[in-house]
Amino acid sequence: MNKVLSIIFAVLIIGGAFYYINSDSPKTSGGEQENVPAQKPDSQAVENSEIKDGIQYITITARGGYSPRLSNAKAGIPTKLIMKTNGTYDCSASLVIRSLNYRGILPNTGETVIDAGTLKAGDTLRGICGMGMYNFLVVFS
Repeated sequence: MNKVLSIIFAVLIIGGAFYYINSDSPKTSGGEQENVPAQKPDSQAVENSEIKDGIQYITITARGGYSPRLSNAKAGIPTKLIMKTNGTYDCSASLVIRSLNYRGILPNTGETVIDAGTLKAGDTLRGICGMGMYNFLVVFS
């Protein structure tokens, strides 16, 4: 009986995760806001961007969540996200960025470059893991 209940529970969890990922909840673009879980009070935006040859690169590490969770970036510059992994075997390797229509599995170790285009001041990019447990937010100003 316990085995049956465990299987039912697992199916419900996985089904809920797929529903969440594929739901039509608001997308982030044009300054709209999504329902973003409140950041911890000690969380501060981090300047983790670098401009090379007119392109802004924002680096985010995926392993046991995303770091940093909150980033600042400059608006009006072509932007690419660099997703770094190093021995990542958790759900943060399954990345969804709805506003970019991006869904992918990051390599266990390596870098994945995602073209974000040129965003305006007030726009945000939100990434979330496949299970909806971890997220990050990039704010453009």
